Amino acid sequence: MAYESARDLDRIDRLILDALQKNARLTMAELAEQVSLSPSPCWRRVQLLERGGFIVGYHARLDRRRLGLGVHGFVNLRMENHAPRTAASFERQVVALPEVIACQNLSGQYDYQLEVVAADHEAFARLVREKIRSLPGVKDIYTSFTLKEVKTAAALPVET
Repeated sequence: MAYESARDLDRIDRLILDALQKNARLTMAELAEQVSLSPSPCWRRVQLLERGGFIVGYHARLDRRRLGLGVHGFVNLRMENHAPRTAASFERQVVALPEVIACQNLSGQYDYQLEVVAADHEAFARLVREKIRSLPGVKDIYTSFTLKEVKTAAALPVET
């Protein structure tokens, strides 16, 4: 049995995914108990979910402020052109910037949105001026800062 798409997932599979998103440190026995299975069949399902690409990793969620990253902001970019070679070069270089914690290629007014963290506003400004502005194809940059984090969900909605 292999999982090809979300249609192949049953209620138990979805419960497993939901539980692991909330706490990836659950032991197999704890996970099995939560989803009303014995540990062996639960373990087999987790293995299938991993092989099927539904589970792509297990991560610790860190507190950016405790790590000295007090500024959280967004950099919206417009590109000079949409040539595939320029986009590929831009994307390859932006992935290498550790301060950029997410990057999306957008439809609409902007071509890309970068989610960025920095120690302070000066470090953020230096990053934008010295690194982001010099990325291939960047035409215009618009920045904004987070005033208040209302929701920072790391979990995807899994209907059970």
